[in-house]
Amino acid sequence: MAPSGSRSIKRGCQRVLYWIPVLFIALIVAWSYYAYVLQLCIVVYLLVYHVVFIMFVWAYWQTIFTKPMNPLKEFHLSHSDKELLEREDRGESQQEILRRIAKDLPIYTRTNSGAIRFCDRCQLLKPDRCHHCSVCDKCILKMDHHCPWVNNCVGFANYKFFMLFLLYSLLYCLFITATDLQYFIKFWTNGLPDTQAKFHILFLFFSASMFSVSLASLFIYHCWLVCKNRSTLEAVRSPVFRHGTDKNGFSLGFSKNFRQVFGDEVKYWPVPVFSSLGDGCSFPTCLVNLDPEQPSSPTGSNPANKSFMRHD
Repeated sequence: MAPSGSRSIKRGCQRVLYWIPVLFIALIVAWSYYAYVLQLCIVVYLLVYHVVFIMFVWAYWQTIFTKPMNPLKEFHLSHSDKELLEREDRGESQQEILRRIAKDLPIYTRTNSGAIRFCDRCQLLKPDRCHHCSVCDKCILKMDHHCPWVNNCVGFANYKFFMLFLLYSLLYCLFITATDLQYFIKFWTNGLPDTQAKFHILFLFFSASMFSVSLASLFIYHCWLVCKNRSTLEAVRSPVFRHGTDKNGFSLGFSKNFRQVFGDEVKYWPVPVFSSLGDGCSFPTCLVNLDPEQPSSPTGSNPANKSFMRHD
């Protein structure tokens, strides 16, 4: 077994390495700002450019530094429940204990075998749509994926920010590509003066157009997920309910699915501030055959109502 000092050094090195993709994007954005603002320097374009640039950086910042939300304390095992679970060495006996605890919680999804979803690392019953992130080493509410480009988990707390980050970064790249195109053409027809700007114009167009393609495909995919009210993990593996697998179990129709992520107030939709509905632990479903004895939330309120309240 490695000494604790070696583990600490290894973990510190991993944390530094995780920031490399973020640093790479930051350097690309900083260079693009220099190339566009200082080299091209077209006043009319700069007005629109800075609006898109500010929204892009704001959304990116929010995606990176918004801490993922973890399950409420009601989902964590009490000390007595932990001891009781540890004393049982049979899987079925442990499941009986977990089922007893789960009866007081709004948990409707199960494992593929029909068992209660339990996290050994965090010692908690997983809320619906919650998954354990091996990188963060935490259970993340409505986890979508762990994104190396933001060095953060994308989940309930920052999924709206991630969507806006994709949108504004795509608009940013498309705007640069469109406004730089005429100078790119002049570059190949020798219509540009032989200055340092020629280099930046060439590579600015190439980088912006290439990022536009990848960002467009990723943004379209996540728009589809929002419309279906699915996470990336749920698109890969459909959630399992008591009656079986149902890929559309959380889908409420396009309008309600969209509002689950962006909220009810239209004025907040384009702004990188939190406005998603619910608490991240319970979600309304389209299913009609849920267990009537199962409570809808840790406090006993209806999830359909609770999930459509503003989360402040």
